[in-house]
Amino acid sequence: QVQLVESGGGLVQAGDSLRLSCAASESIDHYVAVGWFRQAAGQEHEGVSCISVSGEDPYYRDSVKGRFRISTDKANNKIYLQMNSLKPEDAAVYFCAATSFFGTDCEPNEYDHWGQGTQVTVSS
Repeated sequence: QVQLVESGGGLVQAGDSLRLSCAASESIDHYVAVGWFRQAAGQEHEGVSCISVSGEDPYYRDSVKGRFRISTDKANNKIYLQMNSLKPEDAAVYFCAATSFFGTDCEPNEYDHWGQGTQVTVSS
């Protein structure tokens, strides 16, 4: 139902910052939680950060804690991922997603609406 469009990806050097944006075609209040996932070459999707639409209980995978921050702008139907101190291992296609179901672990199979992805490349 909802369309999600990511932007902000690109090529950066290790240690740099990048802010990803996700534009939703409808209010994110229609959903239980939103999140960012990534898929490196040859790998499965993994949860990067998820947050309930109420803003409670944000999740960050251990490898990005302290470096990444998820936020929402409900008035403009936006979801952001601020990424600081980027590392080469952060390189992946990053996807914005939303779920109409209750999710507990920021797992891909908990999410039913997905964007097309935006490429993040980190050089060293």
